[in-house]
Amino acid sequence: MRHALADKNTKGRRAREVPLIESTRDLVQRRIDLAGGHPNARLFTGPRGGRMTTATLRDATSWDEVVTKLGYEHLKRHGLRHTGLTWTADAGVPLHSLRKIAGHGSITTTQRYLHPDRQSVADAGELLTRHRSSNVKRSLRVI
Repeated sequence: MRHALADKNTKGRRAREVPLIESTRDLVQRRIDLAGGHPNARLFTGPRGGRMTTATLRDATSWDEVVTKLGYEHLKRHGLRHTGLTWTADAGVPLHSLRKIAGHGSITTTQRYLHPDRQSVADAGELLTRHRSSNVKRSLRVI
């Protein structure tokens, strides 16, 4: 199985590849098998077999009830997109790759989705410290 899926029904109408983390690959493979292995089949469908809408997803997951019970009424499903992109950036994926994964036309849009926490900023400082203290000779770069 490939480690990415093609998403052809995007908001911007541009197909893109979405990476699959290891823990989701078996589930996705089972959905592909249930769809008869057809490359253009929908892996998840709405109640009438059509496209899964955000309203269908909200209802199927009891989103509103779950977040209210957990005390996170302010949490929106779209926020998970921000979280996913931030975690992917924290894992070291370059910004230009994040832009492609998100399907954004502009890196500026992708940057709005990234929300580094205090630890990420501290880690960046530590990386710079290690880089500067290494034995590699560096010179100023004129741009």
